[in-house]
Amino acid sequence: MILLRLPDDVTSVQEIPADYTPDPLGHLHDVLATVAQAIPDVDLSDPTWGELLGPTWSMELNIGAEDPVDSIMLHIRGSGDDVLTPVLRLADALRCKALDCAGGDLITPGRTSGWHAFQQFRDRMAGTSQ
Repeated sequence: MILLRLPDDVTSVQEIPADYTPDPLGHLHDVLATVAQAIPDVDLSDPTWGELLGPTWSMELNIGAEDPVDSIMLHIRGSGDDVLTPVLRLADALRCKALDCAGGDLITPGRTSGWHAFQQFRDRMAGTSQ
């Protein structure tokens, strides 16, 4: 998943205009402060690559060192819909959207089909069921 600024009417990657350049999320120090406030359990000891651990999942936040920050790539491992709580909290705090890179749709409250499809694909490829 990726957190980035998109026009209000965009609901999938196919709707993003070809010439669209997203506004930055903010200056690096402001983005880090917002991330820490939105999800206090996040480990930002490496501010370019945060980490958050949940009961059945882990999330790495690829924030990078660029200033301003254009987007945050979220690398999620594991399973469980509870991982979407910090994802959506971050998106709200940063005034941006969470885009499912696998399916191309936005992740919003009540719209989690992309996350479920990814987990099913991952489990099928790994030969496991979680």
